Amino acid sequence: MTPAAPVPVAITKAVAEVMRKDRGRLMAALVSRLRDFQLAEDALQDAAISALSHWGRAGLPTSPQGWLLKVAMRKAIDRLRNSAREARKSADLTLLAGDEADESEAAMIPDERLALIFTCCHPALEPKSQVALTLRTVCGLTTSEIARAFLDHEPAMGQRLSRAKAKIAAAGIPFRVPDPEAWDERLHAVLSVIYLIYNAGYTAGPMAPRDLCDEATYLARVLITLRPDQAEVEGCLALMLFSLGRKAARVDKGGASVPPQDQDRSLWNRDMLAQADGLLRTALARQHLGPHQIKAAIAACHVMPATPDWPQIRALYDTLLQFEPTDVVRLNLCVAMAEAGDLSGGLALLATVAAALDGYQPFHAAHAALAGKAGLTETALGAYARAIAMAANPQDVVFLTARRAALLS
Repeated sequence: MTPAAPVPVAITKAVAEVMRKDRGRLMAALVSRLRDFQLAEDALQDAAISALSHWGRAGLPTSPQGWLLKVAMRKAIDRLRNSAREARKSADLTLLAGDEADESEAAMIPDERLALIFTCCHPALEPKSQVALTLRTVCGLTTSEIARAFLDHEPAMGQRLSRAKAKIAAAGIPFRVPDPEAWDERLHAVLSVIYLIYNAGYTAGPMAPRDLCDEATYLARVLITLRPDQAEVEGCLALMLFSLGRKAARVDKGGASVPPQDQDRSLWNRDMLAQADGLLRTALARQHLGPHQIKAAIAACHVMPATPDWPQIRALYDTLLQFEPTDVVRLNLCVAMAEAGDLSGGLALLATVAAALDGYQPFHAAHAALAGKAGLTETALGAYARAIAMAANPQDVVFLTARRAALLS
């Protein structure tokens, strides 16, 4: 048997590039037709493998995306015909076959990513599964990359993804954009998933296998492209860009985390911060206030020309409590109160959330800082010990250790 000729490097790169840039759009087009996440994913993978050999012989098609969609539909039909478990009627297969466009028509792929994102983030799925499915389906991360990002074993993450896809199929979760009456609630869930992805990337830092902060901002930009009139989406993207704009100043030369008020402002990305500010102004001008806009406004106060505007930050956290009456928001309000000059009030409020947030590392870091300011040295030292033991990354350990040492000096 004559061995297969090796695939040219240029073709391999071309297939990888199309899958990287257009996977979400292709998956959305396939899921909308097939109504089956796993079948769509398998068919697209089959088409990508076929592209390696076919494009290697015939060269790149005029529309690589259209070619992949057309071939993926054929592969899906083949899988259905060969799979007894699907038990699809011949009429269903005929309908799919009739839906198969020629390559020129397939080049005009409708952008149905908005429906795909809302399906991945459906409230019937638990939050971690929403995040994982969004990263896998829309962003194209591998199961291994998602598992490493969330410190899970790959088989466990694979099972989670499989269960999520099966639940969508079994529950008949519709592939569509929510109706107007459900839009705000469902959009908030989607933005919460996007921000969870961002926070996972922020916490992992440079050690992550893929930059999840980039994936999160990409998803927000997709939403803005698809629905450009949504203030909360603009607020969410602004919030992330305010944070990313300070990325280069987050860690000092000694490897310690640096809070915004102490950062070297010459390292800030002014263009990114200006983009964030523009997005926030546009969002607020729409006069449809929501929690992501408020959080973005708080982030904006942290990058004021001189120092953070703590009285305004305190007022914004009071407003945020009306949207998100959670103990984490109350914790942030405690810090803002103390920084704005109301240390006793901050400590009093902190005491009310102590039991609920005992397993939350930032609570102990905040408790240590506020107790230290109040001269409660023993209490602060105990809180520093808890915060250091629970720190998620070495940069925070270095920062907290230095703060504890300063308290003792």
